[in-house]
Amino acid sequence: MTVRPLIGVSTYLESGARWGVWELDAALLPAGYPRLVQRAGGLACMLPPDVPERAAETVARLDGLVIAGGPDVDPARYGAERSPRTGPPARERDAWELALIDAALAARVPLLGICRGMQLLNVALGGALVQHLDGHAEVIGAFGSHPVKPVPGTLYAGLVPEETAVPTYHHQAVERLGRGLIASAYAADGTVEALELPPAEGWVLGVQWHPEMGEDLRVMRGLVAAAG
Repeated sequence: MTVRPLIGVSTYLESGARWGVWELDAALLPAGYPRLVQRAGGLACMLPPDVPERAAETVARLDGLVIAGGPDVDPARYGAERSPRTGPPARERDAWELALIDAALAARVPLLGICRGMQLLNVALGGALVQHLDGHAEVIGAFGSHPVKPVPGTLYAGLVPEETAVPTYHHQAVERLGRGLIASAYAADGTVEALELPPAEGWVLGVQWHPEMGEDLRVMRGLVAAAG
């Protein structure tokens, strides 16, 4: 029997979520994330927020880790003053997901950051972010699409060698790359759309777009293969 790798996906807490007759606090994750893991051949495991001290123990049970999209990273995490256009901080989520990233890097567990997850990976390694970028979230609450071009010779280019249109929704981006990170895809306006660590550091990739909202499985299949 084939043993499918277990892929943990970070979630977030929302107060007053409603289903049926209930309105309660809930650990939430858009269904596209676990579905993408499953379609790519992995077993999906949702990771509710916890205290950072438990991150290493959590990651030790996983074969791969996905840091999902979500709210803006607290600018204090990269030494910046908060812009008026930056969303409210999610400090507990920042702390938990940064601890998960640190644990995955230390244990060499394959890691994929999606949108906010890519930005948080950059911040975890000492990078900084642009706090507002026009043109990458054109309609509030609706995903857009634009092409991204891979950098030849990178991990990402090995998975997706051609320029391709991707589902996108973000208003922040990488300003300064973190330690050891290299840009592996760009948008037409020069925005870093993917980043990664060199192969010697393990399988570590971040993408600025939302593969869970599209049909291209290649990025997630890459993570699942590395986790297997």
